Amino acid sequence: MPENPVTYLPLLESGQWFSHLPQPLRAALLAEARLLQLEAGQSLFRRGDPPCGLYAVLEGMMRVGAVSREGKEALLTLVEPPYWFGEISLFDGQPRTHDAYAEGPTRLLQVPQAALLALLAREPGYWRDFALLMSQKLRLAFIALEEMSLLPAAQRLARRLLMMAEGYGETGPRRVLHLAQEQLALMLGLSRQTTNQILKDLEARGALRLTYGEIEISDLAVLRQAAGAI
Repeated sequence: MPENPVTYLPLLESGQWFSHLPQPLRAALLAEARLLQLEAGQSLFRRGDPPCGLYAVLEGMMRVGAVSREGKEALLTLVEPPYWFGEISLFDGQPRTHDAYAEGPTRLLQVPQAALLALLAREPGYWRDFALLMSQKLRLAFIALEEMSLLPAAQRLARRLLMMAEGYGETGPRRVLHLAQEQLALMLGLSRQTTNQILKDLEARGALRLTYGEIEISDLAVLRQAAGAI
């Protein structure tokens, strides 16, 4: 298993955010980075934990959400390679807002908080680059809130699948989504029964194919039509 963060440079450069950073900033992040390995179910941080830096997923998947005292889970997102996350606490220095733990064996790149703040103290112009990372997440959150209020369940589900298939604008398009129906239901605030019914309808229309733990996009045009995107 490679131990040098530079080994993952091609993967990181496949993401829009990192690939558009100034070359000196990319080099500085990799110079300060360290590799972490998490096992399935292992926590990276929990709500209320102090800031611990910025992360990129290199292998596997991170589950970000929260669990109520009654045990009800709110799943915000599943973070896959080569996404970066954890930037909110970089800006405000406040505790973590959600829990993050490994969905399966997961490999991460971590740039510690102290190293980031020292870098930004030397080069304050780089704050804008991190602001762009946060603004992308904020834009997606606003879209999700609007859709939750205005759209029926079937259209919301189709739109979420479409955004994931298009890599949330961060990566290129992909045909296979590593996503269980239960996870999709949690992200949309729907029952598993409703989620399954909508997915079966989309499968019957030829938009996708359901397999264990995955959703394969068969016809992007049909999915766009179901999402109301065309």
